[in-house]
Amino acid sequence: MGIPGSGLAKGLAVTLRTMTRKAHTAQYPDVQPELPPRTRGVIGLFEENCTVCMLCARECPDWCIYIDSHKETVPPAAPGGRERSRNVLDRFAIDFALCMYCGICIEVCPFDALFWSPEFEYAEEDIRDLTHERDKLREWMWTVPAPPALDPSAEEPKEIAAARKAADKIAAAEAAQATQAAQAKDAAEDAAEGDGPTGSSGWDGAAS
Repeated sequence: MGIPGSGLAKGLAVTLRTMTRKAHTAQYPDVQPELPPRTRGVIGLFEENCTVCMLCARECPDWCIYIDSHKETVPPAAPGGRERSRNVLDRFAIDFALCMYCGICIEVCPFDALFWSPEFEYAEEDIRDLTHERDKLREWMWTVPAPPALDPSAEEPKEIAAARKAADKIAAAEAAQATQAAQAKDAAEDAAEGDGPTGSSGWDGAAS
């Protein structure tokens, strides 16, 4: 058995230690919290990138994404071409009363139309109001933070390396053409200067 009153003494000791420390109370909602960049607050929609492929709705474990669309005929780009059809987005809604914030819809989207936003102040008094349509999802898109900078020690992306290689090749070809043009110009100037002294020497000999 412990000493009687030891628990009370330990509790008072903890109280005395914390009384001398500075408090770190967040004055919310007057002061907004500093959230980590990868906070899963809400999902923003960049509808210009959405092709209505339905991958996000099919892969969602909770089936909380609702998408409606229709097909439109696109005229041919050139005369004599064929008309094409494309899907046009009519509705994109997410029921956040069902969403479990797994992020699968964002990961499977092949066209970067869905993004995590740290926005979290979207509580409603009625659970039916937690189904947000594409207009609200588009507003949240502007709260999406910029992507973090790349690791300086990481490998360069293949797309950037290929683009830089192509740009270097074009620059080298242009430099070679400029060098050839400069050499041709110098040769022409040398030939013109060579014609001048020959004519003058013949004139001088005739004069003598």
